[in-house]
Amino acid sequence: MKNNNSRRDFIKKSAILGTGFYIVPRNVLGGPGFTAPSDQLAIAGIGAGGKGASDLRNAYNGGKNRVVAICDIDPKQAAANVKAHPDAAYFADYRELLDKVKGIDAVTVGTPDHTHAPIAYNAMMRGMHVYVQKPLTHTLAEARLLTKTAASQKVVTQMGNQGGSNPGVVKIMEWVDQKRIGTIKHVHVWTNRPVWPQGIKMPASAPDQKPSDLAWDLWLGPAKKIPFTPNLHPFNWRGFWEYGTGALGDMGCHLFDAPYKALKLGYPSAVQCSVADVYTRMWVPEYTPEACPLATRVTIDFPKDDHNPQGVVFEWTDGGIQPAIPDEIADKYVADSSGVMMMGENGIITADTYGNHPRLYIGGQEVDHLNTDEAGNLDLIHNQNWTEACKAGFGSAQHQALTSSFDYAGPFTETVLMGNLAIKAHQMRREDAQGNQSYFGRKKLYWDGANMKITNLDEVNQFVSKTYRAGFELPI
Repeated sequence: MKNNNSRRDFIKKSAILGTGFYIVPRNVLGGPGFTAPSDQLAIAGIGAGGKGASDLRNAYNGGKNRVVAICDIDPKQAAANVKAHPDAAYFADYRELLDKVKGIDAVTVGTPDHTHAPIAYNAMMRGMHVYVQKPLTHTLAEARLLTKTAASQKVVTQMGNQGGSNPGVVKIMEWVDQKRIGTIKHVHVWTNRPVWPQGIKMPASAPDQKPSDLAWDLWLGPAKKIPFTPNLHPFNWRGFWEYGTGALGDMGCHLFDAPYKALKLGYPSAVQCSVADVYTRMWVPEYTPEACPLATRVTIDFPKDDHNPQGVVFEWTDGGIQPAIPDEIADKYVADSSGVMMMGENGIITADTYGNHPRLYIGGQEVDHLNTDEAGNLDLIHNQNWTEACKAGFGSAQHQALTSSFDYAGPFTETVLMGNLAIKAHQMRREDAQGNQSYFGRKKLYWDGANMKITNLDEVNQFVSKTYRAGFELPI
């Protein structure tokens, strides 16, 4: 971005130091809303369908920036953005895009979870700003790497948990800072996800069903090489550990955000879980360690600190399982399909997804409520804040005002993925010589956040990172 800032400065100085020509206002030259090319970011969109499509559209922002390159392994998914930006170079392989297209300022990453980190890391190492969909990464080690890389490369970053730019989150932070409900020791978070197939065996491969224009090997990216498997792309990959992060990865970064920020939390100290079993025959549960479970209950402990003298426990439930509603608000509060309930010594704070409609209850009465219906297009606002911060530069006021730059989003994502660490431990089993199986990971796991390590069951640490296929490696 230094080069592009220099380019803009040069153009402006050239106009000022010119040979006496009258400088015509830009709005006269280009019309209302016109943005000069020198004030536009050159954007590349990697992942141009699904959520990636809206991220790229938001970064373009009606012409405030330029889309110079588009990458997607599926031209059908990318078709709308390709049509909207006919001058943009098109690639199936993000590595080729990053190598060949010069002058890219910023990149949006809207691909399956397992490819977020390799793409973002390679872009940042080239000095490009990045906007990465939630969850930021597939593993905890990747989150730590991206946090460090963003700082060392001095690039402007944002994770795509758009609720972070919701005024509802600010209101919750205000209530907590004012100690309106006193000390908060317990936070309930829940979701109706998964809304895709989950808790089932991996679909069977069917190479003959692969669409001719789908770059399957590039879709796999860092994952192990397998023949084309239907019903994974473009959405159902979420339910399998090789590619997705399950319900927690999908919704945790939206739902944990408000309480995590408001309580000024850091690394957790422990995690444990229980998981719903699926029975298709008497007494014998299905065993599908490759799949995220049908439903889970995860508790994440945070240690005592200056902000939380008694520590805090987050209790997460998915699969449509909701917490019990306390008697004092039972006739006033109706739980949404996903939501948050913060339990204080003097009251309760609730919120819907993205920090929408925060409500403050004291003595069983609703004493405050922020109506967020007019909050605007959070997707656009969250993304626009990032593009404007990219123009302002690393360390600028606009950069520091971002609500999910990687200095925050990295450690926050590690917290969310801690739950998946416990779930994967829950699925581990050993078999003895007699054929008896023991699920040895079903225990409370203690976490050393600074060193990124489970301290009481070393076998679980295999899930902190993962193995990368050749050509997609990361320095982890």
